[in-house]
Amino acid sequence: MHLPARPDRNLALELVRVTEAAAIAASRWVGRGDKNAADGAAVDAMRLVLGSVSMDGLVVIGEGEKDEAPMLYNGEAIGDGQPPAVDIAVDPIDGTTLTAKGRNGAVSVIALSERGTMFNPGPCVYMEKIAVGPKGRGAVDITATATENLKELAKRLSKTVQELGVVILDRDRHDDLVAEVREAGARILSISDGDVAGAIATSWPNSGADILLGIGGTPEGVIAAAALKGLGGEIQGRLWPRHEEERTAALAAGYNLQQVLTTDDLVAGDNCFFSATAITDGEFLRGVRYHDFGVTTESLVVRSRSGTARLVETIHRHDKFTDFSTAGI
Repeated sequence: MHLPARPDRNLALELVRVTEAAAIAASRWVGRGDKNAADGAAVDAMRLVLGSVSMDGLVVIGEGEKDEAPMLYNGEAIGDGQPPAVDIAVDPIDGTTLTAKGRNGAVSVIALSERGTMFNPGPCVYMEKIAVGPKGRGAVDITATATENLKELAKRLSKTVQELGVVILDRDRHDDLVAEVREAGARILSISDGDVAGAIATSWPNSGADILLGIGGTPEGVIAAAALKGLGGEIQGRLWPRHEEERTAALAAGYNLQQVLTTDDLVAGDNCFFSATAITDGEFLRGVRYHDFGVTTESLVVRSRSGTARLVETIHRHDKFTDFSTAGI
């Protein structure tokens, strides 16, 4: 009896090639005010490189349903069909608005895990989230209030609540949350987009971020879970339907909207990979830089099984990466 092949560590560098291609493609649209064109270019590039990877991939978290996403749609088969069989979650641009406006914090990200281990959010586009780094793991509970979580986290980190950095997406839906965090005395690190990077920041040395709170994209939550598994952090989530129609669809599909989704619920097992390449400058990665020799990218690659996080700086020669220009890069 032959056991199914498991993802090999060589896939880490394969995934870096994927996010690098997408980031370079998107960088051509930085500051040009067209987030759809930027996203389209990144999708084209990511799909092109993913097709060359030796794997039997299935897109669990993609650009949407097939009728609205011609490439990287949910359920699409990716790779050359050879083992290993894997689940894939992609976000060619986490921060399309950031890219279009030329602001910091845009990244291209991808996560990969063994087949059947990645959570499929179904119709639920958003989820309530809480994420912390390695030292805060086990100290927070998404069913508790923000104030209670901040007090417990402060104890665990041997800090005062006033010293905590709290990452929250700048959205009207968070007005009450922001008011509570301010009343508790913690410092708010407001971000306009890109909560994958915000979740990772809680596990990154000297980022200043201790906890992420609030409601953000469910796909981004799954992708962040893959990264945090390797970094030693923790994420919890609860599905958050946007309206009654979405709630009804989720319940009809069998989703428990009260269930607390742990890191292991979002990405089961312990053999997953994550790669992020910066499009614009961020807290721990520099964005795509053009120079006389070509293009330089900076990426973060994480593997949960080995517990490794690698920073990869790559120089792409002009005469090589321009071959991708016809594919939108």
